[in-house]
Amino acid sequence: MMMNKRIYLSLAAAILPLVTLAQPNAAEYKKRAESIYRLVWSHYRVAKYNGLFLENYPSGRSDSLNYFQGESVKEKEVSFLWPFSGVFTSTNILMRVPGLKAKYKPYQDSLVTGIEQYRDTLRQPPGYQAYPVRFEKADRYYDDNGLVGIDYMESYFNTHNPLYLKRAKEVFKFILSGWNNDAGGGVTWLEGHNDQKPACSNGMATLTALKIYEGSKEHYYLEQGKRFYNWMYNILRDSTTGIISNDVKLDGKQNRIFWTYNTGSLIEAAVLLYKFTGEAKYLAQAKQLAASSYSYYSKLPHSKELKLHIDVPWFVTVLFRGYEALYKIDHNYQYIAAIEHDLNYAWQNSRDKYGFITKSWLPDTKQLAKPKWLLDEACIAELYARLYMLKTIK
Repeated sequence: MMMNKRIYLSLAAAILPLVTLAQPNAAEYKKRAESIYRLVWSHYRVAKYNGLFLENYPSGRSDSLNYFQGESVKEKEVSFLWPFSGVFTSTNILMRVPGLKAKYKPYQDSLVTGIEQYRDTLRQPPGYQAYPVRFEKADRYYDDNGLVGIDYMESYFNTHNPLYLKRAKEVFKFILSGWNNDAGGGVTWLEGHNDQKPACSNGMATLTALKIYEGSKEHYYLEQGKRFYNWMYNILRDSTTGIISNDVKLDGKQNRIFWTYNTGSLIEAAVLLYKFTGEAKYLAQAKQLAASSYSYYSKLPHSKELKLHIDVPWFVTVLFRGYEALYKIDHNYQYIAAIEHDLNYAWQNSRDKYGFITKSWLPDTKQLAKPKWLLDEACIAELYARLYMLKTIK
């Protein structure tokens, strides 16, 4: 999602004294991944609607959500699609942990049931709207649909169910309907609003195309992935910082806001393109993006307890995915180690009475008392599962 999200964010004002962190072992990471996942499932699950979740916990349905086009939206009976996708992703990652696929397959099945409730077939081409169709007609965001495409491809890699590949292709068709040549190409953020070309929509579209290629070996999707990637790298990469701007306006002016996930998605895409094509330029670009992002986020103002500036936990998770993909090629653990350190600090110091972590990963008193957003918590399971596999699978 784009930010309007910027209204959602704030760094914690309270900074506590430095705490020396003990480095957990791999088994502890697995334990943490499963523990937070169980908490998410037990606290956020809406029993009356199969496969759906709450936006926040505890839920007073009073929160104003600021990640949409235009005015803020009140929290509703179930979550919007974006935070829902965080649960889907974490489930797919847990299924990759050796010995856990059968355990988490029923959860995946439930999430497939859930995500299909967001699918709108009345507007053509079919696509996934921001809120379940059973409740209301809602806007369809191209970045949301990219997340659906990625989650379906990860589901396909886990199960080889051809239905999941088919659905990912259908999602990509919807995303392509948002492409036009304004600002040199790319897709917009929201269907029917041609005002900007954001990194979030185009980054997730790039990854959807490349993952479909990985699963299908259909050259068309590789070419589409290249087209999206090249547009992003050439148009959205900032010449000063070397990382990815939030969006470009139709007059070609960059919106120089630098969320962690926008660079993270392109690092992962660059690594995939290097793997698929063998072209050295993609690996060089991945390394440049990783080094530049690490430099930028480590220098932004942040708590002395942390290595990096934490904008949104899920955004940092997407950056982690990029660092992880690159690490598997160049074996440089520096970037991953920084996020690992900060995550462990949050786990040890910044959990509320339910076991959920603050959005800043800091033990701020006000944040500890506030309801926690589904997306902020679901990604913790993903991060710990990924760390466990990095430390145990050679």
